[in-house]
Amino acid sequence: MTSLPLPPSSGATSTVQPFHDGVTGTVSYVVWDHATRQAAVIDPVLDYDPDAARTHAASAQRLLDYLQAEHLRVEWILETHAHADHLSAAHHLQAAAGGKVAIGAAIRTVQRTFGPLFGMDPAAQGGRFDHLFEDGETFRIGATTAQAIAVPGHTPADMAYRIDGAVFVGDTLFLPDVGTARADFPGGDATVLYRSIRRLLDLPGDTRMFVCHDYPPAGRAPRCQTTVDEQRRTNIHVGGQAGAGAFVELRQARDAALAVPRLMWPSLQVNLHGGRLPEPGPNGIAHLRIPLNALGRAAPAPAA
Repeated sequence: MTSLPLPPSSGATSTVQPFHDGVTGTVSYVVWDHATRQAAVIDPVLDYDPDAARTHAASAQRLLDYLQAEHLRVEWILETHAHADHLSAAHHLQAAAGGKVAIGAAIRTVQRTFGPLFGMDPAAQGGRFDHLFEDGETFRIGATTAQAIAVPGHTPADMAYRIDGAVFVGDTLFLPDVGTARADFPGGDATVLYRSIRRLLDLPGDTRMFVCHDYPPAGRAPRCQTTVDEQRRTNIHVGGQAGAGAFVELRQARDAALAVPRLMWPSLQVNLHGGRLPEPGPNGIAHLRIPLNALGRAAPAPAA
């Protein structure tokens, strides 16, 4: 995981420090308030090798090292949604540095959808997180005011966080030359996603926008920051005069050709638990569950 340099933002009461994970393309953030040195960590990554079935915390340690070097206190660990492409390090960070693990309240819908596949207790839904944000809810990172903005469509529970002239949009929007998130997961909806995107693009044009992933085209280095105005003008899926009908048609055609994310099943069963790994069994070994044929059976291999 490498830090990405950002130009200073004049007049801001907080600092944004991004960290890019080259394995999953994820960008995690530390956002901290100048007056109090209270911090929020957004979308932290727990490293996972699916071939060896091993986790490690090198990416999370980079965040912890930064927090320590800057003498920051963690107030919040914010998830934009239940990620399907990487395991969350939220619980690992909380154990090491404190803070409240939070996500959008609609995570209960995602838990109801996927929880039975992993044997989750229905009575515990929502309880894996310290706080569930409602749409429009305001909160504080030290002296800096923040707001949770519901942006469903990629999943039912996606939440953006507006903080000090910036907005952290999760997987709802990518950089303008990459486009937008898929909407074909259970509970996803391209029409709903379009409405959420328009809601973000109605923010002031100079709002700094930070994405959760970057999959850069050939020849471009990974980036994480754009602006609302740049997205309005040049996003390849929704920029210019792109309307809802054209977007939905484009999004559905693209989604039909996408593979299931390689880490979806390991990621979801950890991330629906707020980043908690499964409890070890009597032999001291923890096990992940892989639900067979939950999304339909694979096509038979062609005859030789």
